[in-house]
Amino acid sequence: MISAHPNSRIKPQALRPGNKVGIVAPASNIKREALEAGCAGLRQAGYEPFYFDSILDRDLYFAGSIERRARELEDMFVRDDIRAIVCARGGYGSNYLLRGFHSKTLDLKKIAANPKIFVGHSDLTTLQTTFLDHTKLVTFHGPMVCKDFASNDGVDWSSWQNAVSGAAEWEIGEGSGAKPLVAGEAEGILYGGCLSILVAALGTPYDINTAGTILFLEDIAAKPYQIDRMLMQLKLAGKLNNVQGIIFGEMLDCRQAPNQDYTLEEVVLRVVEDLKIPVAFGLRSGHVSRANITLPFGVNARLEVGNSNDVKLKILESATRT
Repeated sequence: MISAHPNSRIKPQALRPGNKVGIVAPASNIKREALEAGCAGLRQAGYEPFYFDSILDRDLYFAGSIERRARELEDMFVRDDIRAIVCARGGYGSNYLLRGFHSKTLDLKKIAANPKIFVGHSDLTTLQTTFLDHTKLVTFHGPMVCKDFASNDGVDWSSWQNAVSGAAEWEIGEGSGAKPLVAGEAEGILYGGCLSILVAALGTPYDINTAGTILFLEDIAAKPYQIDRMLMQLKLAGKLNNVQGIIFGEMLDCRQAPNQDYTLEEVVLRVVEDLKIPVAFGLRSGHVSRANITLPFGVNARLEVGNSNDVKLKILESATRT
């Protein structure tokens, strides 16, 4: 369970220029050219990328076998020379690494004993919420290697630097894409990820813990009625009862048809407006059109939603230790 007290959570060491960044593929398979482009982006940012050659393995649509993917991730956590771990891409398959499906799955005790910055989004929500809820490790929702670091405008560098370098207090405000839906102010633990992946965890041993959180929800290419259905599932499961505030992502391509006569904002308001908590929409983290914002999950944050276009997400503590 998530505790509201910051000392109960494990913070990884801060990332500095020159540090080695491990690249992992716990989900879908990747292409060499995208991997090499992402490595070039990491080098340009001042880091030394490292990956195992087996990262290019394929098994159906996965990046190799369950054993390969679990071993790769554990090895990156255990290696002394790796300071941060950034996922190559999402897709599907991270859930196979959770204990209960296969004997060759992740050892969460090893991960808790060797805390590292762990960055990703999309299908990696499975691992991020599991690490936070079951090991108390702060995780990072943000850019991945084969898309964001491979693009000239793929990473929001301000939030990245603040999140991974140990900034004590910082703010995501103007330029984030976020706009108000329901005005208000609230504090809580920043938590969330890809909506469809969060919903898929319900009823499993890796069910999500949303009480006391500022909940971030994002997805891509889901039709409005599907977003509605997933939000209602969270609501009916009691997962929105004690949420302090909600921020939706950019929600790329989440429409029924180009000429639909309603907005996705109207759809989500039908579900969440009666919660009487601040709600914002459009923050550019996860599946995004550009400049992926890094969000540290597991730290205290404050959401301020004004009546105009004023939305601020204030991170109230460092996400890493120096």
